[in-house]
Amino acid sequence: MYALRSLSRSVGRDSISNVIAYQYKACLSFVTVSHHILDASNGNATRYHYQCQTQRTLILEPSASEFVKLHKLQHSDSGIVEVSLDRPKNKNAIDTKLMRGLKHALELINQDSSTNVAIITSSVPGVYCAGADLKERRTFSASEVREYSKALRATFSFLERLPIPTIAAVEGAALGGGLELALACDFRICGEDAVLGLPETGHAIIPGAGATRRLPRLISKAIAKDLILTGRRVYGREAEALGLANYCVPAGEAYTKALEVARNINEKGPIAVRAGKRAIEEGLLISDPAEAADLEEACYEMTLNTKDRLEGLAAFVEKRKPNYKGE
Repeated sequence: MYALRSLSRSVGRDSISNVIAYQYKACLSFVTVSHHILDASNGNATRYHYQCQTQRTLILEPSASEFVKLHKLQHSDSGIVEVSLDRPKNKNAIDTKLMRGLKHALELINQDSSTNVAIITSSVPGVYCAGADLKERRTFSASEVREYSKALRATFSFLERLPIPTIAAVEGAALGGGLELALACDFRICGEDAVLGLPETGHAIIPGAGATRRLPRLISKAIAKDLILTGRRVYGREAEALGLANYCVPAGEAYTKALEVARNINEKGPIAVRAGKRAIEEGLLISDPAEAADLEEACYEMTLNTKDRLEGLAAFVEKRKPNYKGE
C-alpha cells in the first residue's frame, strides 16, 4: 500500500501554526493595485514576516524580488496567486537575481495553505521570458555555469512539485529557459503570437533545466527531438496542435484565459485538486499497475474523511454551489 504518511504531507493543506519572526534590515513597503500585492521595496532587507488570516507564515526575501512580483487576488478570486516576471530591459532574461526571486516566490506560495492555484505570467509586453541571461553567462567560469544550471534546474523542479496547479500564461517569446519554465507548469496557455523554442544547440549546449525530460513526456519523442536538436521555433497555434500548449487564444488574451482556468480550478475542492495532481504526476512514474492502483487508492483516501466531501454531497442534493474550505 502506498504510504499515506508521505501523501498527507503534500496533498493535505500545510498547517504551520507558529509565526516565525525575522529581523529587519530595511523598511518594507506594500502596494495595492486592483488586488492585494505582496511585494517589498528594493532594499537590503533579508527577511520579513507576513501573517495571513489563516495564521500561516509566509516568507519572502525582498532583495530577491526586484524582478518577480507576487500578487494575491482577493474576494471571489481569493485562492489564486499571480507570479509576474518583471525585468523589461532584458526581456525577462533569467539572471541570478531573477532566478532567486522566482524561487522565493514559489517557496512563499508553497507555505501558504490558502493558495489553490498559481498563474506564472509576465508584466513585460510582448515577451514571456527570453531564457537565460547570456550576457551574465559570459562572465561565468565553467564551474559557475554548472552551479547556475543546477540552481535553475532545482527551481523549475520545485515549481513542478508544487502541490497546487500552476498555469503559464504565455504572450510573445518563451525561449530556452523561458520555455522550460512554462514546461514545469501544469498548464500552458499561449497567445497566437507566442513564439516557443529551445535554441540551446545553436549555442553549442543543450537545454539544461528540464526540457529534455519534460518535453518528450508532453509530446512525442520524435517531435521533442525535432524541437531540441534543430532549435525550431513554433507559434501558438502549432504549439496547441502539438500538445505543447493546452489552449491557444487570440494575441493578448492568454492571461484572461489563464484566469478563467484558474477560477474553474479554484471552485473545486482544494484537497481533491491536490490529490488529483499527485495521483497523475506520481502515477506516470510507476510502471507496476498494482502499485499505481495503490497510489490512486491512497490519493482517493485522502479525500474521504474531509468536510469538503460532505459539503459537495450536500450542495448537490440542495442544488446550490458548494463552499469548499480545504478541510
